[in-house]
Amino acid sequence: MRKLLLFMLALSLLALPASAQNAGKSGDQKRYAEPATSATTRSGRAARAGQLRGAEEDVRDRVNAGTVGLAAGLLEGAPLRFATELARVVNDGGKVHVLPIVTRGPTENVNDLLYLKGIDIAIINSDSLDEYRAQVPEIGSRIVHVMNLFPSELHVFVRPEIKSLADLAGKKVNFNTQGTAAAYSGPLIFSRLGIEVDKTFVPHPVALEQMRKGEMAAVVFVTSKPVDAFVKRKWDEGFKFLPVPFGPGLADYYVPATLTSADYPALVPAGQTIETIAVPTVLVAYNWSPGMPRYDRVTAFVNELFGKLDELRSTGFDPKWKEANPTASVPGLQRLKAAEAWQDPKTANRAQRP
Repeated sequence: MRKLLLFMLALSLLALPASAQNAGKSGDQKRYAEPATSATTRSGRAARAGQLRGAEEDVRDRVNAGTVGLAAGLLEGAPLRFATELARVVNDGGKVHVLPIVTRGPTENVNDLLYLKGIDIAIINSDSLDEYRAQVPEIGSRIVHVMNLFPSELHVFVRPEIKSLADLAGKKVNFNTQGTAAAYSGPLIFSRLGIEVDKTFVPHPVALEQMRKGEMAAVVFVTSKPVDAFVKRKWDEGFKFLPVPFGPGLADYYVPATLTSADYPALVPAGQTIETIAVPTVLVAYNWSPGMPRYDRVTAFVNELFGKLDELRSTGFDPKWKEANPTASVPGLQRLKAAEAWQDPKTANRAQRP
């Protein structure tokens, strides 16, 4: 009988659900896996977490203390290339952090510098100030000049039947897409020259194909030479650049320039030059008040930039850095105090970095 009772008890245990069988076991595991945390341990963890937060805040403050936002330009443009190279060199051992920003181009950068948060410096075309002077009369006190970077040459490329600028009157001329240097400076220059054309604003690759077919009389580029479209592409005989005379009506914003056979061997005969004009592409800064942290950042940036111009002009960087002119001026703009100090070599040697 006793053996029978033991056998029946064993069967009843086997019939229990698995969860019931393991309830006590799992509870014991949980009890031993999670011992009570003492107040001292919790305090130590909190202290370590506070130290980590403090260290991270120090890194954040240090990075932001030296960062200047630079409104550069379009991905394919020379301004963004210059901004990228500038950021490589102007770092002062990590104390200055230049942050190049892709924008809609040097013309739009005036707007970004005036109104976009985080922008301290910008690359602009000198004539883009012309439009803003009517909208923002005090612009000369809100933006200050740092230095001239490079000239963006005017390229007026025409079909064989076009012999002079006057022949373009009433004909279809493309100025690239809105927001580009050509779309702003081109029509402004043609207006000053007194030539009314049928203006279009389509991407230049599209316009060049239309021009080849005879649907477009000319395309106007405003960019740093040489331009790949004229160097790497073969053009039929007669396609050419037109000369653009420099005169008093252009002297406020523009400078004389040339296109040579060295620039465009397939389009300019050896030994000849095509006279044209160029739009100075300049580096400007927002005119922060002295004593403000962002004023100190821009000052540190300028001191580092002027101190390393020779490095930027060396082999391995854009050859146009050799044309950067720290002494040139821009009509209507005052020079940033830190940049002005570098005009005098004696003062430059004593330039203070925050």
